[in-house]
Amino acid sequence: MSRRTAAVLAALALASTLAAGCAAADNTSSGTSLRPAAAPSPFDSDCWRSGTSGDDWDDWDSWGPGMGPGMMGRDDCSWGTGMMGGHYWQRGDGAPVKTLDQARQRADAFADRLDLRVGEVMQFSKNFYAELETPSGKLATEILVDPADGDTGIEYGPAMMWNTDYGMHGGGRTQTHISPDQAQDRAQQWLRDRDSNLAAGAAEAFPGYYTLHTLRDGKINGMLSVNASTGAVWPHTWHGTYIATSED
Repeated sequence: MSRRTAAVLAALALASTLAAGCAAADNTSSGTSLRPAAAPSPFDSDCWRSGTSGDDWDDWDSWGPGMGPGMMGRDDCSWGTGMMGGHYWQRGDGAPVKTLDQARQRADAFADRLDLRVGEVMQFSKNFYAELETPSGKLATEILVDPADGDTGIEYGPAMMWNTDYGMHGGGRTQTHISPDQAQDRAQQWLRDRDSNLAAGAAEAFPGYYTLHTLRDGKINGMLSVNASTGAVWPHTWHGTYIATSED
């Protein structure tokens, strides 16, 4: 049985099946937009909860009728095998991942499947995070490594829903309207609107979106992403406390 790292990926895949054609549209779109909703809630739980929008942040509507913890099989967000695989995640060997070096080894094994290489690796209290790059050094996607058992997969949230090359809607190329500087400004305004004392770092460009570190007194606190087409903001609420970084 897969653990937490793969759990929300399964929910995203199920949501995609139920809501075919889902795209991250802006708030001015006509009709009822289907928007990313299956990332962990920014409120009190690691599990996605029914009725939570993909970005409460921009008053997005919830999508995917009936999507709740029950669809993942168990209330603790675990789920059975066979629901996803291949492109999105691979099972670990069951051994705990305790160090950045061990996390990089797991990330390397996953990256090889996509003909990518591992760049920055970060350790948080709830998971390990890694950036994957193309052989030429261009940022490709973001992944998570479960410290409990080494399960590794495409990060839920923006990497799954907004990445136009490696996400669930790959091939659905959207026009980039937001520059890196504008993404940083958008992120900073989002933080300011929520009375946060965090600062938005430089924007790193992934296919279809940007990811930025959030900083407190110049030190990494967390991260968030900005959609390169709509400017929507999606904070990475699933990492926990930042611990350390390993550069490539």
